[in-house]
Parts: sequence; structure tokens; C-alpha cells
Amino acid sequence: MMFSHPLARKAKFWTARSSDGSESQILAIVTTLTLDPADKHFNKALVDRLSSAAAEFLAEQHKVCDFVLINRTKDWIG
Repeated sequence: MMFSHPLARKAKFWTARSSDGSESQILAIVTTLTLDPADKHFNKALVDRLSSAAAEFLAEQHKVCDFVLINRTKDWIG
């Protein structure tokens, strides 16, 4: 099952490896939302809506332990 949401542009599962060699599945969600609370375009309600949807999705998944919200790389350069 893949994560899909109107505020998410793309989502992909990644394997995170810790220093002790253990592995965990992480859901990386790409969005165009401003994620910096200090930015004037930050919309807490929309970020919370996307985060809540991701948390609900993770509750149904047994192999995925967490999620991260990130912006598109073309949005990184101001």
C-alpha cells in the first residue's frame, strides 16, 4: 500500500540504518507546503493535516516506524 494525500506530491519508503546495524523503514513525504514555522507562508493547519494523515497511515503499517516531511529539492534554494 502506498501513501497518497492531496498535500503530498510524492511519498517513498526508505530504509534507515543505525550505527548498530539495525534497520527501520521510514516514510519520506515530499510536499510543497512551507515546513518552517518561522516562515510567513507556514500554514500550521495544513502541515498538521498532512502529518495526521501520515500518522494514520503508519498505524496501519507494521514495517514502517516513522515518517518525515520534506520539501521538493527545487524549493531548497531560495
